[in-house]
Amino acid sequence: MNKTYDFDVIYLGGGHGSFDGAGPLAASGKKVAVIESGLWGGTCPNRGCNAKITLDEPIPLLREVDRMSDILNGQLKINWPNLIAHKQAVIENLPKKIYQGLETAGVKLIHGYGQLQDGHTVEVDDQKYTAEKIVIATGLRPNRLSVPGSELAHDSNDFMKLKELPARIAIIGSGYISLEFATIANAVGSEVTVFMHHDMALRAFYQPFVKQVLQDLEKRGVSFIKNAAVQSFATAANGVTVNYGNDQSKTVDWILDATGRIPNVEDLGLDVAGVQYTKRGITVDGYLRTNIDSIYAAGDVIDKIQPKLTPTATFESYYLYQLFSGQTSQPISYPAIPSTVYTSPRIAKVGLIPSNVEQNTEDWKLVHNKIADDWYRQIDQQSLGESILVFDQQHHLVGATEFSEQAEDAINTLLPAVVFHYNQDQMWQLAHIFPSISASAWHKIR
Repeated sequence: MNKTYDFDVIYLGGGHGSFDGAGPLAASGKKVAVIESGLWGGTCPNRGCNAKITLDEPIPLLREVDRMSDILNGQLKINWPNLIAHKQAVIENLPKKIYQGLETAGVKLIHGYGQLQDGHTVEVDDQKYTAEKIVIATGLRPNRLSVPGSELAHDSNDFMKLKELPARIAIIGSGYISLEFATIANAVGSEVTVFMHHDMALRAFYQPFVKQVLQDLEKRGVSFIKNAAVQSFATAANGVTVNYGNDQSKTVDWILDATGRIPNVEDLGLDVAGVQYTKRGITVDGYLRTNIDSIYAAGDVIDKIQPKLTPTATFESYYLYQLFSGQTSQPISYPAIPSTVYTSPRIAKVGLIPSNVEQNTEDWKLVHNKIADDWYRQIDQQSLGESILVFDQQHHLVGATEFSEQAEDAINTLLPAVVFHYNQDQMWQLAHIFPSISASAWHKIR
């Protein structure tokens, strides 16, 4: 380290964009600091992935009981207050564990709001800290729809803290958060209305599969208003009203604004330090370096084409550890990043999706599989679902997309074949535990 600096690397933000790399970097002998103003671990452990999947856990169980109603007797009902308490019990110790892990690795942990003063200096509560390199990893936050009465709406964090679930819920938006929380609220017993900005949901996913998931939610009582053109929110005698379309309105008890997430770039001193950014996030090169040579960025705050997901942030954070510790001098090379929508059934994908290649059968081969035809899925009587595998002409798996109750596990199983370009002989070298969802998924690519 240059002796004129307090640290080798300072990270702004304590989420996956920082701690997955900051710990190993400090353990390698570098002097590292992480600055965080909120809970250690950032969004994912505290108000994102971990909390959401805990709230979702009873839903697949309910679905399975429904499918096997001719075998299982009795009815199940979700106790929302107990589920919320369980969620909190699952996540409440995560910040402490992350803090302790970083501290054990030798990271200096600074609690407060950091602002750039120049390319090597961050100020926290009137205290200046300097570093040879700075990494901005401040993530995303919920977007708030800019309409009159927007203060009457709530965000995803509010939803996951509700002590009692409202009887009537309006959800604005049709992305991940909208459909996942619509699935949860509907299963608990709320009347759910989803107001869509367009006529398509989950536009990054294979639309024939998305439509089937939406149709299933509709059968379960979720209402979808396409091209809603939401105009305002207002208080009403018996709740809150969503005004939309051509003088149309709907009164509900609670509004969830699920219109996306935006990068945390304000009040960081980016303009003071001269760091370039757009409305989509901070601009970086192939080394995750900004236009200021000493300042880098990682995680969801980056303006990038890769999906803004925890696995991406983790990969970037670990890449910077390798770069800063001298283990690589190469630009970042992203693997295939899988993604899942935790509806029930789920939708999951990795690599090329069918709509990218359906018109080019000379270069690609598509293999369709009906979930109901798979004997393993028949054991719990799954009837809804399908997978499509995309192969090149040498039978390398280059993409997979599935909607089913276990889509995320199936796609995770296929991930190594996509990332490492296994040929057919190599595919046969992996003998999965049988019977299992892994064996079921892998069998279809050989």
